[in-house]
Amino acid sequence: MDSFEFENGDLLNDVKVEYMTFGTPIRDDEGSIKNAIIYCPGSLGNYSSVKKLAPLVDEGNVFDENKYFFVCLTPLGSSGSCSPSLTDLKNKFPKYSILDVAKFQMQFLKEKFNISHVLGIIGNSMGGFVALTLAINYPDYADFIITGVSSYKVAGHDFILSKFVDEIITSDPDYAKGEMTYSLIRTLRLANLAEFNFGLSHKSLRDMSNDELAIEFENFGNEMLETDIYDLKYCNEACMNFNVEDELDRVTSNVLIISCKQDPHFPPEFDGIPMSEMIDGARLIVMDSELGHLCFNELETISDQLKDFMENLYGC
Repeated sequence: MDSFEFENGDLLNDVKVEYMTFGTPIRDDEGSIKNAIIYCPGSLGNYSSVKKLAPLVDEGNVFDENKYFFVCLTPLGSSGSCSPSLTDLKNKFPKYSILDVAKFQMQFLKEKFNISHVLGIIGNSMGGFVALTLAINYPDYADFIITGVSSYKVAGHDFILSKFVDEIITSDPDYAKGEMTYSLIRTLRLANLAEFNFGLSHKSLRDMSNDELAIEFENFGNEMLETDIYDLKYCNEACMNFNVEDELDRVTSNVLIISCKQDPHFPPEFDGIPMSEMIDGARLIVMDSELGHLCFNELETISDQLKDFMENLYGC
């Protein structure tokens, strides 16, 4: 895009957006795409996150790609799209909010595809924050939203986790230098390892031997070194400040909330269930999955419930 203006007034020019599409665009009489479903990835996810829908897009399935046109962006702040790492601005990159992430997506869809209204938005984890933010600030933008393993605010243990990650990063004096040093590589690894315990269910972790856990822990830390510490810092801070609890009454889209019993990040009793009670007409599915916070990798296990939601909306 030619430019993007942040909520705080900062402006960046020549803004790059990474994305992918699949499915079948259907146009109205004015030529606008009317069947777009947008997939919003989790923290530092990219366009490929939409592959989580893959088991559900064959003919006759919930998200039949013959009926819908899917778009998935690498969000603002994630490597591949406009971000601290891609722009090489590092710690000089503008501070952004979840609202900025939402507006970035809206602007791109309008400029690239002339889409000013979408059929639906599906978001998991941070992507759920984006979906909610769009539904609150632009009530007529989406017919439906589906939020998965997400919440209406970052609070309690989840806030402390974000605070802890932020503390690890900012405590390294090399962070202010804006360039990668050996110390920052070690700090990046530690910051990512703080997240390890919040993916799989407690049972999945307990079922592993300590030797197996140690290996998984080591591998996780090494794999996450591919992330950029400045991307991580900015994204973590945007999520840490997310709270739309007092704005949920502004949602007019049809809402489906997917929680997971075993999710250590956003347990249903603290997040999904109360959110479903605060949004008028919201429907709730509580998955049973030992993948915990990663349960969107087996959405096919709730395909009947997803199909019921879509059929109630569109009768097909």
